[in-house]
Amino acid sequence: MFKKTLCALALCLAMALPAFAATPVNINTADAQTIATSLDGVGISKAQAIVAYRKTHGAFKNVDDVGNVKGIGTKTLARNRDAIHLSGSFAPAAAPKPKHAKHQKKQ
Repeated sequence: MFKKTLCALALCLAMALPAFAATPVNINTADAQTIATSLDGVGISKAQAIVAYRKTHGAFKNVDDVGNVKGIGTKTLARNRDAIHLSGSFAPAAAPKPKHAKHQKKQ
């Protein structure tokens, strides 16, 4: 019984992991709130540090430069590497539209 429960829990967790994936964001133009909501493991304080670093040192030239920001470690950088963009316009993914009720009146 325990083994089946553990397997079911592992399956649910594996299916939920894509929901925690980072969303593409232009690290050179995004504000702190957008960065915080787009990158996995980056809260508002780390996002504010990214923006402050960018204002002081100029635009990031490569993704590895983001690792120079205090509070952004190698694990956080590795987890978000594919979502960090240096050009282009990216916004957080839109929330999915609610599904229509199964039983709707036809007119």
